[in-house]
Amino acid sequence: RPDTLNIDETLIEAAITPNTKAIVPVHYAGVACEMDRILTIAQKYGVPVVEDAAQGVHAYYNGKALGSLGAMGTYSFHETKNYICGEGGALTINDPKYIERAEILRDKGTNRRQFFRGQVDKYTWVDVGSSYVPSELCSAFLFAQLEMMDEIAERRRNIYSTYRRLLKPLEAEGLCRLPQIPEDCDSNYHMFYILVKNVKIRNAVLEELDRLGIRAVFHYVPLHTSPMGQTFGYHDGDLPVTEDLAARLIRLPMFYAIEGEQQIRVAEAVEQLLWTANTSVALDEPIVATA
Repeated sequence: RPDTLNIDETLIEAAITPNTKAIVPVHYAGVACEMDRILTIAQKYGVPVVEDAAQGVHAYYNGKALGSLGAMGTYSFHETKNYICGEGGALTINDPKYIERAEILRDKGTNRRQFFRGQVDKYTWVDVGSSYVPSELCSAFLFAQLEMMDEIAERRRNIYSTYRRLLKPLEAEGLCRLPQIPEDCDSNYHMFYILVKNVKIRNAVLEELDRLGIRAVFHYVPLHTSPMGQTFGYHDGDLPVTEDLAARLIRLPMFYAIEGEQQIRVAEAVEQLLWTANTSVALDEPIVATA
């Protein structure tokens, strides 16, 4: 979807085949996909929904937590997320029929949890699996942040709002587009991105921001255009909206400790670079900042 950058729920049903194993909506930037429509389609075809809520911890859709709506939900606590423990994540099981096997997969393919509960007289290897249990140290580091969950969310909301206020004039001038959050979504303000006019402007702005000591980045390379994606038969042009958005997106610095003065500096640099870039591209000249 061009507005939220999430999966286009109107195209899901036509993509389902007898080989479809699951629907995996990605809640990009902590903004929910259109889950009512997705869950209706999933129920119609008997396909489970696995929510990719890696960026959606403490974000909501119609008052319901992301990761709690599908058969399963996945969270990430990677260092780039809102609540972190370096590496690691969590799996929420919302359909009880998946609990037993999830425990086994997590515990090296053994039924050890059943043994601890007295359900079997010994535990042994019964399935594939690995050691997915996080360490106590990582968990303690994360738990302290979960105790501050609302405080962290409010801080990020303020950072997001500051960027929006500073950059709104650029959107009004048609130089970029800011993120959009539908009314039925409560975001966790995971990131702040802008969409510029084309890939040439995006690359030039990123290069100049880096030269100015401002760490801004683009985001994912569309998976269907990756070397692995193309081994499955996908080609450039298969998902034109995805490819267009991916080529124009710039993520601005956003982290808990960023200060207002730093955001002002970022916004001023982006403003100057966008004006310069749009003029230079029109004249086919190099884009160089004067800041």
